[in-house]
Amino acid sequence: MNDSLRGNARGHHRERSCRSVALVCWALALALAACGTTESSPSESSPSATQAERTAEPNQLSPVDVEAGWRLLFDGTSFDGWRGLGRDEVPAEHWTIDEGAIRKVPSGEVPTAADGQPLEGGDIMTVDTFEDFELMFEWKVAAGANSGIKYNVSEEMSTSAPPVHAALGFEYQILDDDGHPDAQNGLNRTAAALYDLIGPAPNKQLRPVGEFNESRLVFRGGHGEHWLNGAKVLEFDLETDAFAERLAASKYQPIEGFADRRAGHIVLQDHGDEVWFRSIKIRQLESPGGH
Repeated sequence: MNDSLRGNARGHHRERSCRSVALVCWALALALAACGTTESSPSESSPSATQAERTAEPNQLSPVDVEAGWRLLFDGTSFDGWRGLGRDEVPAEHWTIDEGAIRKVPSGEVPTAADGQPLEGGDIMTVDTFEDFELMFEWKVAAGANSGIKYNVSEEMSTSAPPVHAALGFEYQILDDDGHPDAQNGLNRTAAALYDLIGPAPNKQLRPVGEFNESRLVFRGGHGEHWLNGAKVLEFDLETDAFAERLAASKYQPIEGFADRRAGHIVLQDHGDEVWFRSIKIRQLESPGGH
């Protein structure tokens, strides 16, 4: 090949290279622009991204949290804002604060009364009620443990029939999936499920026993979502045939008004097993009707 042809070939090669680079840059610019203009709601935003903006310290609110309307439900040192369901105080023999976390004392460690019977326990709940909200919390379980966080809870309904210290409400299931037999009864009994109603995604990322999981719960209007360790694992809508079918097939079917929307308490369940909760924070969301 003569020098002239070599020069022309090099020129064509440079031109093709420039075109390729330009195309790549153009594609990247489009992708970045799309990311920058995507709108997100509380149910669509990435929990991992949101969490990265917050302090890593448990039971603390960062300036970003405060600006976004978050408030702590547990300060890491006291039961301020909590009481037993159907009680004026938290049953101290069953619930303690352990290294910045609310700890459910396992049944085997509960003190006994004069007759030798364990002192009565029960669920604990927030004094305040919440209707449209986003809740974040961390939890861990002992081996084989079972518990839950309940919401949309009416204390009046819960205490109207025995057991009077156990809440009736939607439940974000807390469980050792590998060590508790309830996990064998279906996905809707496993960790992060809407208990006895809807199971979480089978590919959920559950951390080992003894490690804290990060959970998020959105309840706005008739729409609900459960998140686990940065991923949405289920969602539901109360006013759908699909939900009505699941409710009819559940243990809640005979309870009149169970699934009615209300300003309800947030409840930590006493299931007799050892479990820890911390970094419990909530923010009110605007109702779908805008009021």
